[in-house]
Amino acid sequence: MYKKLTEIIVSEIEGIAGKENVLREKEKLIDYSHDEFALPEVFNFPEIVVKVINTQQVAEIVKLATCEKIPVVARGGGTGLCGGCIPAYGGIVISTEKMNKICKIDQNNLMAHLEAGVTLKEFYQALKTKTLFFPPHPGEESATIGGLVSTNAGGARAVKYGTIRNFVRGLTAVCSDGKIIQAGGKIIKDSTGYNLVQLFTGSEGTLGIITEAILSIMPEPEAYLTLIVPFNNTKDTLNCVPSILKSSVRPLAIEFISKQIISIAEDYCGKHWPSMPGEVFLMVILEGKNSEVERDCETMAQICMENKAVDVFVAQAEEKQQDILHVRSIVYQALKSSTIEILDVTVPTTEMAYHIDFVEQLSKTYNLWLPTYGHTGDGNLHTHITKKTPDGKEIKNWKEIYPKIRQSIIADGIKRGGKISGEHGIGLVKKQYLDMCFDADYIEMLKKIKRAFDPFFILNPGKIFDPE
Repeated sequence: MYKKLTEIIVSEIEGIAGKENVLREKEKLIDYSHDEFALPEVFNFPEIVVKVINTQQVAEIVKLATCEKIPVVARGGGTGLCGGCIPAYGGIVISTEKMNKICKIDQNNLMAHLEAGVTLKEFYQALKTKTLFFPPHPGEESATIGGLVSTNAGGARAVKYGTIRNFVRGLTAVCSDGKIIQAGGKIIKDSTGYNLVQLFTGSEGTLGIITEAILSIMPEPEAYLTLIVPFNNTKDTLNCVPSILKSSVRPLAIEFISKQIISIAEDYCGKHWPSMPGEVFLMVILEGKNSEVERDCETMAQICMENKAVDVFVAQAEEKQQDILHVRSIVYQALKSSTIEILDVTVPTTEMAYHIDFVEQLSKTYNLWLPTYGHTGDGNLHTHITKKTPDGKEIKNWKEIYPKIRQSIIADGIKRGGKISGEHGIGLVKKQYLDMCFDADYIEMLKKIKRAFDPFFILNPGKIFDPE
């Protein structure tokens, strides 16, 4: 259903973006053929990569591609974990890496206007110079703004302020016919017609290509404290979380992770987690005014000790807090060599312990190591399906049992009122499970939205839905 690029079309694209910004050599296309999904088999080469420098170039290329029936995939930092930016049908990859301008940080309106290729690290650094704050922290700071908005990224710091969706106030996007739309703006409230800002956020580049975004920001908190709270087992750890959520304190983050996983991450990155007794940890981050944080810290410590915590360690020094967050953030990379896939099932917080019990039983049944950790404050859990037994031996028949385990974990999450993905998205690798989440009428409604915005399935085809 798609055509191949001809020399004439490539020449037209070079005329739009400049020959120096069009990559054609295979060795230069390798980096654009995959994302961070663990299996190397999940990749495909584009025919060309175009490094655009503005929205108008994107619009002209997309319009040409639609006329010629050439698939187009937008790509930011390539940090996704579900094949979301892989050019499954070849065609054109539009890279936003050169669209990296921070257009304006509006301190009076507390809004930031950014091009899609700005990295999260660059954004954080720019805000820090102005004592401003952007709460979401999806983990990988080389991720770009366009990708973060397109996937509605979450991360550890979503408990108090929510995911990226909660911060997107406006965006500029290119539709499949090449038209440019601007939705929202530097406003907090908007009941003016359908909310296209929210529709495009999390749409994974299947409805349009996001080229600019307006994000709300905040004054930097006076203080941060990070609490590391050890428990003797997973059950006690997770049973403490509802007590925290029902308290008067709303932490910035509540993470759950085992000592075994932390040790692997420490060895991988060379940073150190506080050495403490216990087998499973809660990592709780508090922020706010100095007096509030100190008071909330005492409240958290009391709640945890009343819920069978072994001890409470409080990290106050910024460097130590950064080390702790780095160790937690590097876990995926530390486990990647053993990982087949990292899942991100999300369930109601009261169902977390039951879901993890199910995963542990599955691990015993198949004699497979299934390390699980995650964002316990919002019920988003990460299970690594690995190629190893619990005692570290390689499994030869993992390709046979992997699909069974994957389906079982996802099915259990859905049975408990959850969904397939809390933050990674559907992409290329999870679409087969959509009908486990939604009935046929709901899926058809989603497909109608896709057809309305992209009738020829030119934009990021093969993601969420197969082309029709």
